[in-house]
Amino acid sequence: MAREWRDLFILDGGDAGGSPAGPDEPERRMGRLRRLRESLRRTRQALRSEIQATLFADLSEETWERLEEALIYADVGAATTARVVSQLEQEADEHQLNGGQELTDRLVALLTEIARTGSDTIDLRPHPTVILVAGVNGTGKTTSLGKLAWYLGRELDRSVVLAAGDTFRAAAVEQLEQWAQRAGVAFVKGRPGADSAAVAFDAISQARRDDADVVLIDTAGRLHTQDNLMAELAKVRRVIAKQIPEAPHETLLTVDATTGQNGLRQAKAFSEAIDVSGLVLTKLDGTAKGGIALAIASELGIPVKLIGVGEQLEDLRPFDPGEFARALVS
Repeated sequence: MAREWRDLFILDGGDAGGSPAGPDEPERRMGRLRRLRESLRRTRQALRSEIQATLFADLSEETWERLEEALIYADVGAATTARVVSQLEQEADEHQLNGGQELTDRLVALLTEIARTGSDTIDLRPHPTVILVAGVNGTGKTTSLGKLAWYLGRELDRSVVLAAGDTFRAAAVEQLEQWAQRAGVAFVKGRPGADSAAVAFDAISQARRDDADVVLIDTAGRLHTQDNLMAELAKVRRVIAKQIPEAPHETLLTVDATTGQNGLRQAKAFSEAIDVSGLVLTKLDGTAKGGIALAIASELGIPVKLIGVGEQLEDLRPFDPGEFARALVS
């Protein structure tokens, strides 16, 4: 699974991107795990009293009820929670599992397994690779896209065209243009209120003309309940496919973790409109509902590919199911 940026991308020849791990890699990973655990502090604190009391108590009916309540409170979701608790209870009944640390470890393993769904990589072998990013207003879509452009341009040495498809918010265009300048990548925008599909068309045309490696396309934020705007998003996708039949090669949806179960509904609606291939789960540092990553992966089969755990550049990073589960529970 994607533990490092270099593990997230597939490059020519099938190799992962980025530089090889150095001798200080174990220490770096421990540092990142500490950062992730701190970012998930609110979720973990919400679970701590219930889970710790549960996992070190006798494995009684009350134990399973309390564990179920704790996981639901963290927005792991009713269906996913029932699946996890049922599995643990069955293993305990069959004497495969005792309480204490053994139960904690098994819980982490089950949550890791649930989060590990679909393909967790982004294939950069198509030339150009077209990545479309969508999401509800305020989910951190533009910021996440800018950080991704920075990594591709500065760290992976890919030539990138960044397209400001959110033509209705001048602030979004300005913000994305600043990211483009910071990352040293090309930038395409339209006139205020212009058709987002036209901006996407122009960006792909420029990328093909300039032989660029990657096209990153921002879109206007929209509620998943706004049918006309969802139809417009589907139109953007069709316009892209007319230029490159297999594109967009990746369609990422940004979901604000603080919205809890509403994020699950958003993911379902957007996926029906534009065939979402992966999630960017943002604002994990500001919520007690971090379990929504597990609910989306389990119930929709959409892999979380990137997570946002803060405002800094390095706070956008590839999602690792094992690290996430350990940070959530341990």
